[in-house]
Amino acid sequence: MSSQAIIQAPARVRDRLFIGGDMVESEADDLIAVISPATEEQIGSAPSSTPADVARAVRAARTAFDDGPWPRMSPAERADALQPFGEYLRARVPQTAQLITEEMGSPITFSNRLQAPVPVMLLDYFRQLAVTFPFEEDRAGLTGPARILREPVGVVGQIVPWNVPLILTMVNLAPALLAGCTVVLKPAPETPLDAYVLADAAMEAGLPPGVLNIVPAERSNSEALVRHPGVDKISFTGSSATGRRVAALCGEQFKRVTLECGGKSPAILLEDADPDAVVPALMPYAIMMSGQQCLAQTRILAHRSRYRQTVDAVSEAASALTVGDPHDPPTEVGPLVAERQRRRVEDYIASGRQEGAVITVGGGRPANLPKGWYVEPTVFADVESGMRIAQDEIFGPVLVVIPFDDDDDAVRIANDSKYGLSGSVWSPDEDRALRIARRVRTGSLTINDYRIEFGAPFGGYKESGIGREFGPEGLSSFLEYKTINLPNGTAHSREG
Repeated sequence: MSSQAIIQAPARVRDRLFIGGDMVESEADDLIAVISPATEEQIGSAPSSTPADVARAVRAARTAFDDGPWPRMSPAERADALQPFGEYLRARVPQTAQLITEEMGSPITFSNRLQAPVPVMLLDYFRQLAVTFPFEEDRAGLTGPARILREPVGVVGQIVPWNVPLILTMVNLAPALLAGCTVVLKPAPETPLDAYVLADAAMEAGLPPGVLNIVPAERSNSEALVRHPGVDKISFTGSSATGRRVAALCGEQFKRVTLECGGKSPAILLEDADPDAVVPALMPYAIMMSGQQCLAQTRILAHRSRYRQTVDAVSEAASALTVGDPHDPPTEVGPLVAERQRRRVEDYIASGRQEGAVITVGGGRPANLPKGWYVEPTVFADVESGMRIAQDEIFGPVLVVIPFDDDDDAVRIANDSKYGLSGSVWSPDEDRALRIARRVRTGSLTINDYRIEFGAPFGGYKESGIGREFGPEGLSSFLEYKTINLPNGTAHSREG
């Protein structure tokens, strides 16, 4: 590979779909315009696929799975085949980070630190895991010996959102491919361009035709992928409302499904936690990606004895955040992804006022940013748990601070949600914090910090989803179990 190829930036204009290992024309006449959230101007375009295009992609994936070499390769062979795929992505991390910032307004520092390098890290992790993962095991059994096989589920339809597009793609794409599945990927219409970096990587790596197929489409065409009888499993990341529809359609066909949906995650600050020390550590996870993250810690629960101190600390931290051009490295809060998203957030801010909550910081649009879909970081105090702003996923830079009386009350409020995705507990008494964490009905929590552990299962309770991603559990979600009962009293060696 030449140095020129390594530094070449991804194209901003794409005019073909990636199906069956080739770039092919779409049957649609229109293109998806990619609009910069910071300038409100078009920065690129991608083809819009039709249901017929989706069907072509499924056929290519189906042929690759039923007749191609990919599912029949050993896990180690698949891991080796994906090495040049990963190296292609690794060489283009800065260019990919820049592209994602242009597409959806992610601050460039966040894009450089997470948006572009984490997908490579995830692929590396799953490649290593696949080599040691127990795809076969023997058990003594109760009535006789059995061999347990873990086999690829088949053709996977993957639907990903726009907020951390390549990360949320690779979270499931890597384990699906390493399990031996073939994939039809439908990126979000706001961020179709970064998905083409994967198409370029697949061609560079020489992946067999049909193993990966990419069909950008508007939301209305996502249903064609979910409904298609040639798809064995759907992996969906997005809103709980859409996830409910996806689950219903999959249920009609007994189609396997993994859903990673919304969140309204609590950060519980016990009375022995100093707000002036905790809040600066919490804030990056409370308004990450301008609040456009399902795991953002947007419900801050503060002990009543420290409530005003906590409100003041959160308000001061929010007002100090740098809001501006996402291409500028000091920027901490960029624009929202679309004008419709800004309208949604502003509606919630108005709702909070109407319900009697008090805005301590923000609540409007930055006066110095007339262009772009910006909303000021906003903090609500005097919030009750039943308020709309405390219950709904706003997906914007809006925080609510809710008082509690004791540990039981903190747990009650934390669990007073239709969501259960993530959360945090803050206290110098780690044993006490752990006891509270055990009682919160959510898929992951962190004590005295917030982090995502990619080697451990991640997913949600309640309306935050079905199934788990990351870790060995994420690989298992793309496998079916088969039991072969072996004859009693006979030694049997493994085959293959």
